[in-house]
Amino acid sequence: MHRRTFLALSASLIASPALAAKKLPLDVISRYINGITTAKTDFTQINDDGTLATGTLYIHRPGRMRFEYDPPTQLLVMAGGQQVGIFDGKSNRKSAERYPLRRTPLNLILEKNVNLARRNMVVGHEFDGTATIVTAQDPEHPEYGRLQLKFTDGPIELRQWVVTDGQGSKTTVVLGQLQKTGALSQALFSIETEERKRGKE
Repeated sequence: MHRRTFLALSASLIASPALAAKKLPLDVISRYINGITTAKTDFTQINDDGTLATGTLYIHRPGRMRFEYDPPTQLLVMAGGQQVGIFDGKSNRKSAERYPLRRTPLNLILEKNVNLARRNMVVGHEFDGTATIVTAQDPEHPEYGRLQLKFTDGPIELRQWVVTDGQGSKTTVVLGQLQKTGALSQALFSIETEERKRGKE
């Protein structure tokens, strides 16, 4: 799997059939994202080469996210402490490869106060007949990649995202229904804690 693709925000959720058929305003989508504090869901990832991976996504806004992959995929992606850490069992199992969160599309939905209408990163806002699609790209750093988020209505839900990296490779992540949770352990989002844990194995 291309790590850059993930950081560009590698994923696209294939939306389930939507009941509503209207374009959602950016301020409505922003309020929805800001209303997410702690949540989890299953996901299916479709890589650019057609291979699949599954796992569980944990979200703790602002600033924290964890992609926990099911075996045999040896991958863990974490966002916390303003960084994104990638553990790959094939190359760097015990020490994360790190990137600044602000340089990844993940930052768009993990920042404290999301206001898509005021973000110059939003370069597209469309409706495909079943879902509202928001496309984001850093105009000053197109090499960071592009992120497409899909939202359905009735009630509003994030259903899918597609990440296109600087080389044009796409990663799609299909989300199940987000389930709000109680408190999530901070250790789930601490790259340092994960490194210490793996160092003792």
